[in-house]
Amino acid sequence: MKPLVVMKFGGTSVEDAVAIDRTAGIVRGRVERGLQPIVVVSAMAKVTDQLIAAAQAAARGDRNGALAITARLRNRHLETAGKLVPAEAIGEVEGWMETEFAALDEILRGLSAVGELTPRIHDMVVSYGERISSRMIAAGFAHRGLSSAHVDARRCIITDAQHGRGIPQDALIEERLREHVLPHAQEGRVVVMGGFIGSTVEGVTTTLGRGGSDFTAALVGGGLEAESIEIWTDVNGIMTTDPRMCPDALRVKTISFEEAAELAYFGAKVLHPATILPAVKKNIPVLVLNSRNPQNEGTRITAVAPHCRSPFKSIAVKKKLTIIDVVASRMLMSHGYLKAIFDIFDKHKCAVDMVSTSEVSVSLTVDSNEKLPEIAADLSKLADVKYEGKKALVCLVGENVRGHNGIAGRVFTAVKDVNLRMISQGASEINMSFMIEEDDVEEAVRALHAEFFADADPEIFDLDTVSKTQA
Repeated sequence: MKPLVVMKFGGTSVEDAVAIDRTAGIVRGRVERGLQPIVVVSAMAKVTDQLIAAAQAAARGDRNGALAITARLRNRHLETAGKLVPAEAIGEVEGWMETEFAALDEILRGLSAVGELTPRIHDMVVSYGERISSRMIAAGFAHRGLSSAHVDARRCIITDAQHGRGIPQDALIEERLREHVLPHAQEGRVVVMGGFIGSTVEGVTTTLGRGGSDFTAALVGGGLEAESIEIWTDVNGIMTTDPRMCPDALRVKTISFEEAAELAYFGAKVLHPATILPAVKKNIPVLVLNSRNPQNEGTRITAVAPHCRSPFKSIAVKKKLTIIDVVASRMLMSHGYLKAIFDIFDKHKCAVDMVSTSEVSVSLTVDSNEKLPEIAADLSKLADVKYEGKKALVCLVGENVRGHNGIAGRVFTAVKDVNLRMISQGASEINMSFMIEEDDVEEAVRALHAEFFADADPEIFDLDTVSKTQA
Protein backbone atom coordinates (compact mmCIF):
# COMPACT_ATOMS: atom_id res chain seq x y z
CA MET A 1 0.00 0.00 0.00
CA LYS A 2 1.10 3.57 -0.69
CA PRO A 3 2.28 5.68 2.28
CA LEU A 4 -0.72 7.14 4.14
CA VAL A 5 -1.15 10.89 4.60
CA VAL A 6 -4.00 12.30 6.68
CA MET A 7 -5.23 15.64 5.35
CA LYS A 8 -7.54 17.80 7.46
CA PHE A 9 -9.40 20.69 5.83
CA GLY A 10 -11.03 23.33 8.03
CA GLY A 11 -14.30 25.17 7.49
CA THR A 12 -12.87 27.93 5.30
CA SER A 13 -11.19 25.29 3.11
CA VAL A 14 -14.60 23.73 2.34
CA GLU A 15 -16.82 26.81 2.67
CA ASP A 16 -18.27 26.64 -0.86
CA ALA A 17 -17.97 24.81 -4.18
CA VAL A 18 -14.94 26.86 -5.26
CA ALA A 19 -13.07 26.02 -2.03
CA ILE A 20 -14.03 22.32 -2.26
CA ASP A 21 -12.84 22.22 -5.87
CA ARG A 22 -9.51 23.70 -4.71
CA THR A 23 -9.35 21.09 -1.96
CA ALA A 24 -9.93 18.30 -4.50
CA GLY A 25 -6.98 19.62 -6.51
CA ILE A 26 -4.73 19.53 -3.44
CA VAL A 27 -5.78 15.94 -2.66
CA ARG A 28 -5.22 14.92 -6.29
CA GLY A 29 -1.72 16.37 -6.02
CA ARG A 30 -0.95 14.03 -3.12
CA VAL A 31 -2.26 11.03 -5.10
CA GLU A 32 -0.06 11.99 -8.05
CA ARG A 33 2.87 12.15 -5.65
CA GLY A 34 2.36 8.48 -4.80
CA LEU A 35 0.61 9.00 -1.45
CA GLN A 36 -2.68 7.57 -0.18
CA PRO A 37 -4.75 10.42 1.33
CA ILE A 38 -7.31 10.06 4.11
CA VAL A 39 -9.28 13.29 4.23
CA VAL A 40 -10.89 14.74 7.38
CA VAL A 41 -13.18 17.73 6.85
CA SER A 42 -14.93 20.24 9.07
CA ALA A 43 -18.43 21.54 8.55
CA MET A 44 -18.68 24.33 5.97
CA ALA A 45 -17.65 27.71 7.43
CA LYS A 46 -20.10 29.14 10.01
CA VAL A 47 -22.38 26.06 9.87
CA THR A 48 -21.59 24.84 13.40
CA ASP A 49 -22.40 28.28 14.84
CA GLN A 50 -25.71 28.29 12.97
CA LEU A 51 -26.59 24.80 14.20
CA ILE A 52 -25.92 25.92 17.77
CA ALA A 53 -28.14 28.96 17.21
CA ALA A 54 -30.91 26.68 15.88
CA ALA A 55 -30.66 24.41 18.92
CA GLN A 56 -30.79 27.36 21.30
CA ALA A 57 -33.78 28.87 19.49
CA ALA A 58 -35.65 25.56 19.68
CA ALA A 59 -34.86 25.21 23.38
CA ARG A 60 -36.39 28.67 23.94
CA GLY A 61 -39.57 27.46 22.25
CA ASP A 62 -38.86 29.39 19.02
CA ARG A 63 -39.53 26.46 16.70
CA ASN A 64 -40.09 28.64 13.63
CA GLY A 65 -36.82 30.49 14.20
CA ALA A 66 -34.91 27.22 14.53
CA LEU A 67 -36.48 25.76 11.38
CA ALA A 68 -35.76 28.96 9.46
CA ILE A 69 -32.06 28.52 10.24
CA THR A 70 -32.03 24.91 9.02
CA ALA A 71 -33.95 25.92 5.89
CA ARG A 72 -31.16 28.35 5.02
CA LEU A 73 -28.56 25.66 5.73
CA ARG A 74 -30.45 23.16 3.56
CA ASN A 75 -30.51 25.64 0.66
CA ARG A 76 -26.81 26.43 1.05
CA HIS A 77 -25.80 22.76 1.00
CA LEU A 78 -28.11 21.91 -1.91
CA GLU A 79 -26.76 24.86 -3.90
CA THR A 80 -23.16 23.82 -3.19
CA ALA A 81 -23.88 20.19 -4.09
CA GLY A 82 -25.46 21.35 -7.36
CA LYS A 83 -22.14 22.93 -8.34
CA LEU A 84 -20.09 19.89 -7.30
CA VAL A 85 -22.13 17.07 -8.79
CA PRO A 86 -23.39 16.86 -12.42
CA ALA A 87 -27.12 17.01 -13.10
CA GLU A 88 -27.42 13.30 -13.89
CA ALA A 89 -26.07 12.36 -10.44
CA ILE A 90 -27.51 15.15 -8.27
CA GLY A 91 -30.75 13.30 -7.53
CA GLU A 92 -29.07 10.79 -5.22
CA VAL A 93 -27.20 13.53 -3.36
CA GLU A 94 -30.32 15.65 -2.95
CA GLY A 95 -32.20 12.57 -1.70
CA TRP A 96 -29.92 11.74 1.23
CA MET A 97 -29.41 15.45 1.99
CA GLU A 98 -33.17 16.00 2.31
CA THR A 99 -33.36 12.94 4.59
CA GLU A 100 -30.64 14.32 6.84
CA PHE A 101 -32.22 17.77 7.11
CA ALA A 102 -35.66 16.22 7.74
CA ALA A 103 -34.17 14.25 10.65
CA LEU A 104 -32.48 17.41 11.99
CA ASP A 105 -35.77 19.34 11.80
CA GLU A 106 -37.53 16.54 13.69
CA ILE A 107 -34.95 16.79 16.50
CA LEU A 108 -35.49 20.56 16.69
CA ARG A 109 -39.27 20.18 16.82
CA GLY A 110 -38.91 17.76 19.69
CA LEU A 111 -36.48 20.09 21.43
CA SER A 112 -38.89 23.02 21.16
CA ALA A 113 -41.62 20.88 22.76
CA VAL A 114 -39.42 19.71 25.64
CA GLY A 115 -37.60 23.01 26.11
CA GLU A 116 -34.39 21.53 27.52
CA LEU A 117 -31.16 21.47 25.50
CA THR A 118 -29.21 18.59 27.04
CA PRO A 119 -25.52 18.02 26.16
CA ARG A 120 -26.55 14.84 24.34
CA ILE A 121 -29.05 16.67 22.10
CA HIS A 122 -26.56 19.51 21.57
CA ASP A 123 -23.97 17.03 20.25
CA MET A 124 -26.57 15.39 18.00
CA VAL A 125 -27.61 18.73 16.46
CA VAL A 126 -24.10 20.09 15.82
CA SER A 127 -22.93 16.75 14.39
CA TYR A 128 -24.99 17.37 11.24
CA GLY A 129 -22.47 19.94 9.97
CA GLU A 130 -19.67 17.39 9.55
CA ARG A 131 -21.98 14.51 8.67
CA ILE A 132 -23.40 16.37 5.68
CA SER A 133 -20.23 18.17 4.54
CA SER A 134 -18.12 14.99 4.51
CA ARG A 135 -20.62 13.01 2.47
CA MET A 136 -21.14 15.89 0.03
CA ILE A 137 -17.38 16.39 -0.39
CA ALA A 138 -16.85 12.66 -1.02
CA ALA A 139 -19.45 12.90 -3.81
CA GLY A 140 -17.70 15.98 -5.19
CA PHE A 141 -14.34 14.18 -5.20
CA ALA A 142 -15.85 11.23 -7.08
CA HIS A 143 -16.89 13.59 -9.90
CA ARG A 144 -13.41 15.14 -10.04
CA GLY A 145 -11.51 12.03 -11.00
CA LEU A 146 -10.78 10.87 -7.45
CA SER A 147 -11.80 7.38 -6.40
CA SER A 148 -13.44 8.20 -3.07
CA ALA A 149 -15.38 6.61 -0.22
CA HIS A 150 -17.32 8.25 2.59
CA VAL A 151 -16.92 6.79 6.08
CA ASP A 152 -19.09 8.11 8.92
CA ALA A 153 -16.52 9.16 11.54
CA ARG A 154 -18.86 8.00 14.30
CA ARG A 155 -18.11 4.41 13.28
CA CYS A 156 -14.40 4.92 14.04
CA ILE A 157 -13.89 7.72 16.58
CA ILE A 158 -15.10 6.02 19.76
CA THR A 159 -15.21 8.18 22.90
CA ASP A 160 -16.50 7.96 26.44
CA ALA A 161 -19.99 9.25 27.20
CA GLN A 162 -18.88 12.79 28.04
CA HIS A 163 -20.82 15.05 25.70
CA GLY A 164 -19.22 18.22 24.34
CA ARG A 165 -15.67 17.00 24.96
CA GLY A 166 -15.58 13.25 24.51
CA ILE A 167 -12.39 11.44 25.52
CA PRO A 168 -11.15 9.17 22.71
CA GLN A 169 -10.70 5.46 23.39
CA ASP A 170 -7.46 4.84 21.51
CA ALA A 171 -7.50 1.04 21.29
CA LEU A 172 -11.08 0.95 19.99
CA ILE A 173 -10.34 3.74 17.50
CA GLU A 174 -7.37 1.81 16.05
CA GLU A 175 -9.51 -1.31 15.76
CA ARG A 176 -12.37 0.53 14.01
CA LEU A 177 -10.02 2.38 11.65
CA ARG A 178 -8.50 -0.92 10.54
CA GLU A 179 -12.00 -2.28 10.00
CA HIS A 180 -13.71 0.66 8.24
CA VAL A 181 -10.96 2.85 6.72
CA LEU A 182 -7.93 0.71 5.95
CA PRO A 183 -9.65 -1.58 3.37
CA HIS A 184 -10.64 1.47 1.28
CA ALA A 185 -7.10 2.88 1.47
CA GLN A 186 -5.65 -0.49 0.43
CA GLU A 187 -7.89 -0.39 -2.66
CA GLY A 188 -6.62 3.12 -3.50
CA ARG A 189 -9.81 4.97 -2.54
CA VAL A 190 -9.61 8.40 -0.87
CA VAL A 191 -11.58 8.09 2.36
CA VAL A 192 -13.48 11.24 3.42
CA MET A 193 -14.55 11.55 7.06
CA GLY A 194 -16.09 14.30 9.16
CA GLY A 195 -13.94 15.73 11.91
CA PHE A 196 -15.09 16.76 15.41
CA ILE A 197 -17.69 13.99 15.77
CA GLY A 198 -17.56 10.58 17.39
CA SER A 199 -19.78 8.17 19.27
CA THR A 200 -19.88 6.00 22.35
CA VAL A 201 -19.51 2.22 22.08
CA GLU A 202 -23.32 2.09 22.17
CA GLY A 203 -23.52 4.40 19.13
CA VAL A 204 -24.62 7.62 20.86
CA THR A 205 -23.25 10.68 19.00
CA THR A 206 -20.55 12.69 20.83
CA THR A 207 -18.20 15.54 19.89
CA LEU A 208 -14.54 16.25 20.67
CA GLY A 209 -15.02 19.96 21.47
CA ARG A 210 -14.59 23.02 19.29
CA GLY A 211 -11.57 22.71 17.01
CA GLY A 212 -11.87 18.95 17.31
CA SER A 213 -11.45 18.26 13.59
CA ASP A 214 -7.69 18.69 14.07
CA PHE A 215 -7.90 16.15 16.88
CA THR A 216 -9.78 13.72 14.63
CA ALA A 217 -7.03 13.98 12.02
CA ALA A 218 -4.36 13.22 14.61
CA LEU A 219 -6.34 10.28 16.00
CA VAL A 220 -6.71 8.85 12.49
CA GLY A 221 -3.05 9.48 11.68
CA GLY A 222 -1.89 7.92 14.93
CA GLY A 223 -4.31 5.01 14.68
CA LEU A 224 -3.16 4.10 11.18
CA GLU A 225 0.49 5.13 11.71
CA ALA A 226 0.41 7.57 8.80
CA GLU A 227 3.57 9.00 7.28
CA SER A 228 2.39 12.55 8.07
CA ILE A 229 -0.62 14.60 9.18
CA GLU A 230 -1.45 17.75 7.23
CA ILE A 231 -3.61 20.47 8.79
CA TRP A 232 -4.92 22.63 5.93
CA THR A 233 -6.19 26.04 7.00
CA ASP A 234 -6.29 29.58 5.57
CA VAL A 235 -2.88 30.85 6.78
CA ASN A 236 0.67 29.96 5.73
CA GLY A 237 1.41 27.96 8.88
CA ILE A 238 2.43 29.02 12.38
CA MET A 239 3.58 32.64 12.50
CA THR A 240 5.89 34.46 14.88
CA THR A 241 2.75 36.29 16.04
CA ASP A 242 -0.69 37.29 14.76
CA PRO A 243 -0.10 39.19 11.47
CA ARG A 244 -3.19 41.31 12.15
CA MET A 245 -1.40 42.80 15.15
CA CYS A 246 2.09 42.76 13.69
CA PRO A 247 2.30 43.07 9.87
CA ASP A 248 5.97 42.02 9.79
CA ALA A 249 5.23 38.63 11.40
CA LEU A 250 7.24 35.77 9.89
CA ARG A 251 6.32 32.19 9.02
CA VAL A 252 7.94 29.62 11.31
CA LYS A 253 9.36 26.90 9.05
CA THR A 254 9.89 24.27 11.74
CA ILE A 255 9.00 23.92 15.41
CA SER A 256 8.92 21.15 18.02
CA PHE A 257 5.79 19.32 19.17
CA GLU A 258 6.27 20.75 22.67
CA GLU A 259 6.55 24.34 21.44
CA ALA A 260 3.53 24.00 19.13
CA ALA A 261 1.40 22.54 21.94
CA GLU A 262 2.35 25.43 24.22
CA LEU A 263 1.43 27.97 21.54
CA ALA A 264 -1.88 26.25 20.86
CA TYR A 265 -2.82 26.18 24.53
CA PHE A 266 -1.90 29.82 25.04
CA GLY A 267 -4.00 31.25 22.26
CA ALA A 268 -2.49 30.49 18.85
CA LYS A 269 -5.54 29.76 16.67
CA VAL A 270 -3.86 27.58 14.04
CA LEU A 271 -3.97 24.32 16.03
CA HIS A 272 -6.31 22.70 18.52
CA PRO A 273 -4.22 22.13 21.71
CA ALA A 274 -4.89 18.38 21.80
CA THR A 275 -4.18 17.90 18.09
CA ILE A 276 -0.61 16.84 18.31
CA LEU A 277 -0.80 14.44 21.26
CA PRO A 278 -1.60 11.33 19.15
CA ALA A 279 1.08 12.42 16.69
CA VAL A 280 3.67 12.79 19.47
CA LYS A 281 2.97 9.25 20.71
CA LYS A 282 3.73 7.81 17.27
CA ASN A 283 6.35 10.41 16.29
CA ILE A 284 4.38 11.44 13.19
CA PRO A 285 5.28 14.86 11.75
CA VAL A 286 2.45 17.40 11.51
CA LEU A 287 2.40 20.04 8.76
CA VAL A 288 0.31 23.22 8.93
CA LEU A 289 -0.48 24.35 5.37
CA ASN A 290 -2.59 26.93 3.52
CA SER A 291 -5.31 25.60 1.20
CA ARG A 292 -5.47 29.03 -0.50
CA ASN A 293 -1.73 28.97 -1.14
CA PRO A 294 -0.83 25.25 -1.45
CA GLN A 295 2.62 25.97 -2.89
CA ASN A 296 3.71 27.45 0.44
CA GLU A 297 5.77 25.03 2.55
CA GLY A 298 3.89 25.91 5.74
CA THR A 299 5.18 24.86 9.15
CA ARG A 300 6.59 21.42 9.97
CA ILE A 301 6.09 20.20 13.55
CA THR A 302 8.46 17.42 14.64
CA ALA A 303 9.55 15.73 17.86
CA VAL A 304 12.81 17.67 17.91
CA ALA A 305 13.21 20.96 16.05
CA PRO A 306 16.58 22.21 14.74
CA HIS A 307 18.51 24.58 16.99
CA CYS A 308 17.46 28.22 16.66
CA ARG A 309 19.78 31.11 17.44
CA SER A 310 16.76 33.24 18.42
CA PRO A 311 15.50 32.56 21.96
CA PHE A 312 11.83 32.57 20.93
CA LYS A 313 9.87 31.00 18.06
CA SER A 314 6.55 32.75 18.49
CA ILE A 315 4.43 35.08 20.65
CA ALA A 316 0.89 33.94 21.51
CA VAL A 317 -1.86 35.94 23.16
CA LYS A 318 -4.83 34.67 25.15
CA LYS A 319 -7.50 37.32 25.79
CA LYS A 320 -10.69 37.51 27.85
CA LEU A 321 -8.97 36.34 31.01
CA THR A 322 -9.74 37.28 34.60
CA ILE A 323 -7.28 37.67 37.48
CA ILE A 324 -8.59 36.38 40.81
CA ASP A 325 -6.76 37.57 43.93
CA VAL A 326 -7.24 35.45 47.07
CA VAL A 327 -5.85 37.09 50.24
CA ALA A 328 -6.07 35.29 53.58
CA SER A 329 -3.81 36.47 56.40
CA ARG A 330 -5.77 34.27 58.79
CA MET A 331 -4.62 31.23 56.80
CA LEU A 332 -0.95 32.18 57.02
CA MET A 333 1.16 29.07 56.37
CA SER A 334 -1.92 26.91 56.90
CA HIS A 335 -1.47 23.35 55.70
CA GLY A 336 -3.87 22.49 52.87
CA TYR A 337 -4.63 26.10 51.95
CA LEU A 338 -3.63 25.79 48.29
CA LYS A 339 -5.42 22.46 47.99
CA ALA A 340 -8.60 24.03 49.32
CA ILE A 341 -8.36 26.78 46.70
CA PHE A 342 -7.76 24.43 43.79
CA ASP A 343 -10.50 22.08 44.96
CA ILE A 344 -12.93 24.93 44.34
CA PHE A 345 -11.74 25.40 40.76
CA ASP A 346 -11.96 21.64 40.26
CA LYS A 347 -15.52 21.63 41.61
CA HIS A 348 -16.54 24.21 39.00
CA LYS A 349 -14.46 22.53 36.24
CA CYS A 350 -12.61 25.80 35.66
CA ALA A 351 -9.05 25.59 34.28
CA VAL A 352 -6.36 27.88 35.69
CA ASP A 353 -3.78 29.34 33.29
CA MET A 354 -1.27 31.00 35.62
CA VAL A 355 -0.62 31.08 39.37
CA SER A 356 1.42 33.47 41.49
CA THR A 357 1.80 33.17 45.27
CA SER A 358 3.15 35.19 48.18
CA GLU A 359 3.12 34.47 51.91
CA VAL A 360 -0.55 35.32 52.38
CA SER A 361 -2.04 35.66 48.90
CA VAL A 362 -2.60 33.70 45.72
CA SER A 363 -3.35 35.21 42.31
CA LEU A 364 -4.78 33.03 39.55
CA THR A 365 -5.90 33.63 35.99
CA VAL A 366 -8.91 31.94 34.41
CA ASP A 367 -10.95 32.18 31.25
CA SER A 368 -13.69 34.69 31.93
CA ASN A 369 -16.91 32.70 32.26
CA GLU A 370 -20.33 32.68 33.82
CA LYS A 371 -19.13 30.61 36.81
CA LEU A 372 -16.94 33.37 38.26
CA PRO A 373 -19.52 34.62 40.80
CA GLU A 374 -20.00 31.07 42.15
CA ILE A 375 -16.23 30.50 42.27
CA ALA A 376 -15.71 33.81 44.10
CA ALA A 377 -18.49 32.96 46.55
CA ASP A 378 -16.85 29.63 47.41
CA LEU A 379 -13.38 31.21 47.68
CA SER A 380 -14.72 33.93 49.99
CA LYS A 381 -15.36 31.23 52.59
CA LEU A 382 -11.58 30.81 52.76
CA ALA A 383 -10.31 34.33 52.20
CA ASP A 384 -10.93 37.83 50.86
CA VAL A 385 -11.52 37.66 47.12
CA LYS A 386 -11.52 40.16 44.29
CA TYR A 387 -11.37 39.68 40.56
CA GLU A 388 -10.65 41.83 37.52
CA GLY A 389 -11.58 41.02 33.94
CA LYS A 390 -10.42 42.18 30.49
CA LYS A 391 -6.90 40.87 31.00
CA ALA A 392 -4.65 39.14 28.48
CA LEU A 393 -1.84 36.63 28.79
CA VAL A 394 1.19 37.17 26.56
CA CYS A 395 3.22 33.99 26.10
CA LEU A 396 6.67 33.84 24.47
CA VAL A 397 7.60 30.31 23.41
CA GLY A 398 11.05 29.03 22.45
CA GLU A 399 13.63 26.41 23.28
CA ASN A 400 15.59 26.47 26.54
CA VAL A 401 14.26 29.87 27.62
CA ARG A 402 15.74 29.38 31.09
CA GLY A 403 19.19 28.87 29.59
CA HIS A 404 19.45 32.31 27.91
CA ASN A 405 21.23 34.77 30.19
CA GLY A 406 19.55 38.17 30.40
CA ILE A 407 16.43 37.06 28.56
CA ALA A 408 14.05 38.42 31.21
CA GLY A 409 15.79 41.77 31.11
CA ARG A 410 15.31 42.02 27.33
CA VAL A 411 11.63 41.09 27.61
CA PHE A 412 10.81 43.56 30.37
CA THR A 413 12.85 46.36 28.77
CA ALA A 414 10.89 45.89 25.52
CA VAL A 415 7.57 46.30 27.37
CA LYS A 416 8.74 48.89 29.90
CA ASP A 417 5.81 51.18 29.05
CA VAL A 418 3.21 48.46 29.71
CA ASN A 419 1.93 47.60 33.20
CA LEU A 420 2.64 43.91 33.94
CA ARG A 421 0.35 42.24 36.48
CA MET A 422 1.69 38.70 36.83
CA ILE A 423 4.90 37.10 35.56
CA SER A 424 5.77 33.42 35.07
CA GLN A 425 9.25 32.19 34.21
CA GLY A 426 10.93 29.01 35.30
CA ALA A 427 7.92 26.72 35.46
CA SER A 428 8.63 25.71 31.87
CA GLU A 429 11.85 25.57 29.87
CA ILE A 430 10.06 26.78 26.75
CA ASN A 431 7.71 29.51 27.95
CA MET A 432 7.79 32.95 29.53
CA SER A 433 4.41 34.55 30.25
CA PHE A 434 2.93 37.66 31.79
CA MET A 435 -0.49 39.29 32.27
CA ILE A 436 -1.43 42.73 30.97
CA GLU A 437 -4.55 44.77 30.19
CA GLU A 438 -6.29 43.71 26.97
CA ASP A 439 -5.94 47.27 25.64
CA ASP A 440 -2.13 47.03 25.86
CA VAL A 441 -1.78 43.81 23.84
CA GLU A 442 -0.91 45.24 20.42
CA GLU A 443 1.68 47.66 21.83
CA ALA A 444 3.33 44.88 23.85
CA VAL A 445 3.37 42.33 21.02
CA ARG A 446 4.83 44.78 18.48
CA ALA A 447 7.55 45.83 20.92
CA LEU A 448 8.47 42.21 21.70
CA HIS A 449 8.45 41.23 18.04
CA ALA A 450 10.76 44.11 17.15
CA GLU A 451 13.13 43.08 19.94
CA PHE A 452 13.34 39.35 19.21
CA PHE A 453 12.65 38.92 15.49
CA ALA A 454 14.48 41.84 13.88
CA ASP A 455 17.43 39.52 13.19
CA ALA A 456 15.61 36.20 12.79
CA ASP A 457 17.38 32.91 12.08
CA PRO A 458 16.79 32.10 8.36
CA GLU A 459 17.04 28.37 9.10
CA ILE A 460 13.91 28.56 11.25
CA PHE A 461 11.98 31.54 9.88
CA ASP A 462 10.86 32.48 6.38
CA LEU A 463 12.37 35.95 5.99
CA ASP A 464 10.43 36.47 2.73
CA THR A 465 7.07 35.93 4.41
CA VAL A 466 4.14 37.87 3.03
CA SER A 467 2.33 38.39 6.31
CA LYS A 468 -1.25 38.31 5.23
CA THR A 469 -3.90 35.69 4.73
CA GLN A 470 -4.03 34.73 1.09
CA ALA A 471 -7.15 35.95 -0.62
